Amino acid sequence: MLALVAGRGGLPLALAETLGQAGRPFRVYALEGFAPDLPDVTLFRVEALGRLLRDMRKAGITEVCFAGAMQRPPVDMAKLHPLSLKLVPRLMKVIGQGDDRLLREVIAIFEEAGLAVRGAHDLAPELLADGPVTRAPTEAERTDARRGTEILTTLGPLDLGQGCVVAGGLCLGIETLQGTDAMLGFVAQSRAQLAKLPGVFVKRAKPGQDLRVDMPTIGPDTITAAAAAGLSGIALEAGAVLLLDRDEVTRRAEAAGIAVWTQP
Repeated sequence: MLALVAGRGGLPLALAETLGQAGRPFRVYALEGFAPDLPDVTLFRVEALGRLLRDMRKAGITEVCFAGAMQRPPVDMAKLHPLSLKLVPRLMKVIGQGDDRLLREVIAIFEEAGLAVRGAHDLAPELLADGPVTRAPTEAERTDARRGTEILTTLGPLDLGQGCVVAGGLCLGIETLQGTDAMLGFVAQSRAQLAKLPGVFVKRAKPGQDLRVDMPTIGPDTITAAAAAGLSGIALEAGAVLLLDRDEVTRRAEAAGIAVWTQP
């Protein structure tokens, strides 16, 4: 059986729908404070990670998929469950080394417990962005997208975010721990002080990122935020970004005149 360790946002809902349509049994687990809008969610705390793994095995769980937005919760070391005494300190040692390092440790812990970690794209490959979504980008938009790709490729080894905004070759914003919405909101609010050109949002995986967790994702709300930021294009890494509700993404992008396309 599959465990869907879910956070907030549209991805857990999309995966639950896909799994349900396929008739594949699954259970939903979520960190306290980050539960998705799904029925029958089993909540857990980091301090009880060891107990969670034990309970998953008892329930017949053999596979795990992590999906949805989660933030780093506070951890009270005085409340550690006995089965977590060796696990949580492992996470605390790497928590300051960036998301990618932390998520790799999470994967290792689940795999050591005998649970196979599956990516969202393994369960729902139809969500992968590939090919053009709306109109073809202009040459200026392609140029900004190449510049954005260069920026993200350079910053990738530092484990920074998966997106940036470029207009006329100038970087207007870089996605950090606060996420895509915060970055696009910053660009929207500071437009008067930044470049007047429309600009392009580039979204791609970090170089060497394990795509089984924290795979880059956009959805309809991303289009709305990009439009509010005055952008004219969104460039996605082909085969490495999840596209939620493609029909609604296309409708909103076309209404806003935003080119959405994939690139290597």
